[in-house]
Amino acid sequence: MAVERFQIQVPDEVLDDLQYRLNHVRWPDQLEDSAWEQGTELSYLQSLVAYWRDHFDWRVQEEKLNRFSQFRSNVDGIDVHFVHERGKGPNPLPIILTHGWPDSYLRYQKIIPLLTDPAAHGGDPEDVFDVIVPSLPGFGFSSRPDHRGVNNFHVSEMWAKLMTQELGYNKFAAAGGDIGSGVTRYLAANHPELLVGIHLTDIGIIRDLMTAQDLVGLSEEELQYKKNAQEWLALEGGYISIQSTRPQTLAYGLSDSPAGLAGWMIDKFRAWSDCKGDLRQSFSEDELLTHIMIYWVTNTIGSTARMYYENSHSLPPLGRIEVPTAVALFPADILLPPREWAVRHLNITRWNVMPRGGHFTALEEPELLVKDIREFYRPFRTFPEKLE
Repeated sequence: MAVERFQIQVPDEVLDDLQYRLNHVRWPDQLEDSAWEQGTELSYLQSLVAYWRDHFDWRVQEEKLNRFSQFRSNVDGIDVHFVHERGKGPNPLPIILTHGWPDSYLRYQKIIPLLTDPAAHGGDPEDVFDVIVPSLPGFGFSSRPDHRGVNNFHVSEMWAKLMTQELGYNKFAAAGGDIGSGVTRYLAANHPELLVGIHLTDIGIIRDLMTAQDLVGLSEEELQYKKNAQEWLALEGGYISIQSTRPQTLAYGLSDSPAGLAGWMIDKFRAWSDCKGDLRQSFSEDELLTHIMIYWVTNTIGSTARMYYENSHSLPPLGRIEVPTAVALFPADILLPPREWAVRHLNITRWNVMPRGGHFTALEEPELLVKDIREFYRPFRTFPEKLE
């Protein structure tokens, strides 16, 4: 399949079925005064579901999403959905942005116009980008893989083909967080000739450091990371354990219950963002529900959870990355990496700790993230290779 235009058009029967389910939720109980201690709080979720049932308008959100230039193209047997917005300015630098879980390509919706039309948003027109934002395989409007082995490495190979063979770029930038950080690092490790530089908002959970037995030579910061990571996984890593081992078992309940799906996802939006315990400080109800709807209307919670299984069972080792790398750390994110470890494993040329923000960087602090991306890539705009 060549690159084809794509528009979101959810059938009425899917929305009618959802409305029925929202009208007939069977709620569990909750211990008094437990709040969020044992997971998503009952009263909050009931309030969100009531808003979903009575006020949320998917057709309004769908129309907004369809304002982006969207496409699909078959890469390695998977129909990849992606936004491709051309930059408005001289010599735009192409950049591919990769999202994670439990978000979607919508992670980047706020920064797309800032990157593609900087002059219209108080920026320098020389900082213009062509922006490509794909949906990971099995996420949202990309098709679900029907075979094993679709992990971060495999996706990075797909992105290389998408950018070069399908879109015609021979040199580009790449950025990402969460799963997107892993995909971006594999892309840089295996195709350095394609990349001018990579921009990361995290380095994932550093398991080789967390499980290290030989502590000789580790810095105080690395030792503290090891301790923090072990504690975090014990207290917060239950979702990793089940999605890495039993994604199919999890999928039945979450594919059948919109309230269950919302409860599973909302727990992470609260815990990983800089909302200080109050989701409304970082996200509107419409923002949260639009993300949840992407999972619901495409029935992809099972295939998204399977990505954890594949990354746990089939990822090849990742060597040192020589491509120039920027790391922008947001203080409320998960397990901020030790700089010493990062310098040993990546060619760090920019390291910036942000004043605020959490895991969902582009959603929470779009201006801060865009400023960092613009500044990092500015020197690379003078390279002689033809961009497109």
